[in-house]
Amino acid sequence: MLEKFRALGLSEDTLAALRHKGFEEPTKIQEQTIPLLLRGDVDVVGHAQTGTGKTAAFGLPLIENLKERSKKVQALILVPTRELAVQVSEEINSLKGKKHLSVIAIYGGQSMDQQLRRLHKGVDIVVGTPGRVKDHLQRKSLIVKEISHMVLDEADEMLNMGFIDDVEDILAYTNSEKRMLLFSATMPERILRLAKEYMRDYKLIQAQKEQLTVSLTDQIYFEVAESDKLEALCRIIDSEVGFYGLIFCRTKIDVDRLSRKLSDRGYDTEGLHGDVSQNQRERILQRFKQQGINVLVATDVAARGIDISNLSHVINYSLPQNPESYVHRIGRTGRAGKQGTAVTFVTPDEYRKLVVIKRVAKTDIRKEKIPAIEDVIKSKKSRIKNDIDRIIRSYEENEYRDFAKDLLGENDPEKVLAAFVKYTFQDELSARSYKKIRDVTVEVDMKGKTRLFVARGKVDNITPRKLVDMIKEIAHVDPQKIGDLRIFDKFSFISVPFNEAEIILRAFKEKKISKRPIVERAKGKKRT
Repeated sequence: MLEKFRALGLSEDTLAALRHKGFEEPTKIQEQTIPLLLRGDVDVVGHAQTGTGKTAAFGLPLIENLKERSKKVQALILVPTRELAVQVSEEINSLKGKKHLSVIAIYGGQSMDQQLRRLHKGVDIVVGTPGRVKDHLQRKSLIVKEISHMVLDEADEMLNMGFIDDVEDILAYTNSEKRMLLFSATMPERILRLAKEYMRDYKLIQAQKEQLTVSLTDQIYFEVAESDKLEALCRIIDSEVGFYGLIFCRTKIDVDRLSRKLSDRGYDTEGLHGDVSQNQRERILQRFKQQGINVLVATDVAARGIDISNLSHVINYSLPQNPESYVHRIGRTGRAGKQGTAVTFVTPDEYRKLVVIKRVAKTDIRKEKIPAIEDVIKSKKSRIKNDIDRIIRSYEENEYRDFAKDLLGENDPEKVLAAFVKYTFQDELSARSYKKIRDVTVEVDMKGKTRLFVARGKVDNITPRKLVDMIKEIAHVDPQKIGDLRIFDKFSFISVPFNEAEIILRAFKEKKISKRPIVERAKGKKRT
């Protein structure tokens, strides 16, 4: 199933790394970018939004092109936030397979001594925020005169956050022979000017997303630790009447693992991914359509072409890679005028991705609590009662009547019935069948928060109360979500959940109080 990646010109070692990660097909930006970067020396400007697979689009060619164990920095990747720096470095590390390339993320807020030690040992790829990269360049702890590649990722975000001057300062430290790659969701004049000034004849790649719309679907999300996802899924299935759902995992390895665990627990389930043969695929889909199985676990690619109109649930067991995948997934419910339910599991370190999905897809995904054990058992009892009532209503004389009289004998009917229920449903109605799920609140976990820099301080007569009031007036966010306030002479810091951070940044940007942004994401040590 990696033939399309192979056709792009990637080596067998890289394909093996992709296979291990569970990749199946390249995205649009990957299809267009990877061959260009593997061949020739053309620079690239990619017009692509967050979630289109940009990291692999430039990361895979870097892995192919760079020399092993060079002890010199060969590639510099600039990103606007520390979260993205970590994400990009981790992604490249996971894609490099057996190739000996060292990757480091450098950003404000992390130990400078630790970064100095890593850089001194020698690294091949540096992923960093402009402020911290510039600090290292000035210290001469980072040398970029001999880099072969430079990547500007989310260039418009760096512009919005006031980093563009730092970016130009950093470019002055680099050599003119390097290849440059610039990715941006929008193309404001300042970004185009940057491309024309610092890039050679470049190829413009358009990989814009299609307009996203959501269907007649009730959308909810649960905050859950990675280790508790299976338990949470079982509770959801067991608490629903007539559950008939499609469960999405990110990779085929995850599909196999989850479908096996569900089968072991007694659920009628099958798994579907790229390694499933066509004959087997048709057999599985036929069983699913006839509801011979009521749970189908699949990857995004394997689920393409599945046309079933009466699904009760779509469950994002793994958060989708981008907003399009989310919309395509949940669009399989809510068809033919029937309302379906889309459930998304979100771990503490995934909340930022959920915020992006909500914003780009322009949809509301509300938070709910995972069903409690007692509620699940109550729901099961209700179903059993309804099933028995239905059998009673359709009762006809049969062989079970004499058996029933035998059971009753001279015993109390209520005790007999209770004993029969225990005999039949003892395991199914036992609380011991379920494990405890830990409470996880991603919005108040510091991993799910953003540190914001505010260009107002004591000299502006700013106090904690005045700062909170100003943010409330302009951005209309709940003051209780604003925490960890620190007021300095000329600036201040606050911490807010990712969702509120996006709202605040957008509100102050639209307000245009001054030429320089009043509120922006904190850049780390440089400001303090």
